[in-house]
Amino acid sequence: MQTTTPARGALQGMRVLDLSRVLGGPLCGQILGDHGADVLKIEPPGGDDTRAWGPPFKDGVASYYHGLNRNKRIQFLDLSAPQGQEKLLALMAQADVLIENFKIGTMEKWGIGFAQMQQRFERLVWCRVSGFGADGPLGAWPGYDAAIQAMTGLMSVNGERDGGPLRVGLPVVDMVTGMNAVIGVMLALHERQRSGLGQLVDAALYDSGISLLHPHAANWFMDGKTPQRSGNAHPNIAPYDVLQTGSIPLFFAVGNDRQFKLLCEHIGCAQLVQDSRFATAGQRSVHREALKPLLEQALAGFEGNALATALMAIGVPAAPVQAVDAALAHPHTLHRQLRVQLPGYQGVGSPIKLSRTPATYRHAPLTPGEQFD
Repeated sequence: MQTTTPARGALQGMRVLDLSRVLGGPLCGQILGDHGADVLKIEPPGGDDTRAWGPPFKDGVASYYHGLNRNKRIQFLDLSAPQGQEKLLALMAQADVLIENFKIGTMEKWGIGFAQMQQRFERLVWCRVSGFGADGPLGAWPGYDAAIQAMTGLMSVNGERDGGPLRVGLPVVDMVTGMNAVIGVMLALHERQRSGLGQLVDAALYDSGISLLHPHAANWFMDGKTPQRSGNAHPNIAPYDVLQTGSIPLFFAVGNDRQFKLLCEHIGCAQLVQDSRFATAGQRSVHREALKPLLEQALAGFEGNALATALMAIGVPAAPVQAVDAALAHPHTLHRQLRVQLPGYQGVGSPIKLSRTPATYRHAPLTPGEQFD
């Protein structure tokens, strides 16, 4: 379990003003902070909304907030008031990056929007996280993860084949938007080295939702058939599904003919490889309904956990379906330093591994701050 370390990250020396709240923007700020940026989070006098998104709570602040706001120092400013705006302008003059996800037009109403500040702070990279962007048929509408999942088709392909559409069980659109925001910020900073100028990074939830539609969008572009729900099964690959063993269900991700041959040989049904219905990946996908019960019949003689270990050892992807607590306690999770501990704080570590300048963890959530270091 990784603990606090000195700041030596890849972004050491970068100064970030995080004006955002809830998820997409704060995640962007946390990723930049994990990799060494000095992140100053500006919250309204009542705090980020997610402080109340519990239980569980610690000292009146919800776990949801703690999960998105480490490696930041915070101060409270009322940006609708002249005094708060004056302080913000002083901080903008020092910052490399500003992150905000106010409703489109809010900062402009206050006189401190991107277009109004662009010439005054020409090197500032301004990252705007929004629901739909500023213009177009849905421009300036507020956006929320679940609503975007519904509108962009994600819910339509998630769920059991004979059931209704389901929201993905985590805020995938918000999180991917935060990651796309980081990519945009880094691209803009790289370009600034040539031009000396900042620019607007426009990260919209709607765009991120549409971008997540692979392979369903690619399938539709090619054959024109509306993608349908398939439960745990993959629309293009079989067996790529949860299959029952003699003890527990396992997820199999058999993506090519070699893996299928190894699987069948290991579980004692090598004859399936010679069956014309299953001889190639394309045929297995077409005949998946016939293949699944034949595989489960052979799998009934195996204990699931031992089988998964044996199959992974020979190159066949197979895994037990673990609960969150088991995943976070797994020895490999600890080995990969994916759990972080600071005084009074535990969280999930950075998945981005750099050999010379790894992520560091310096500030627990709620660390006070007034200026950049």
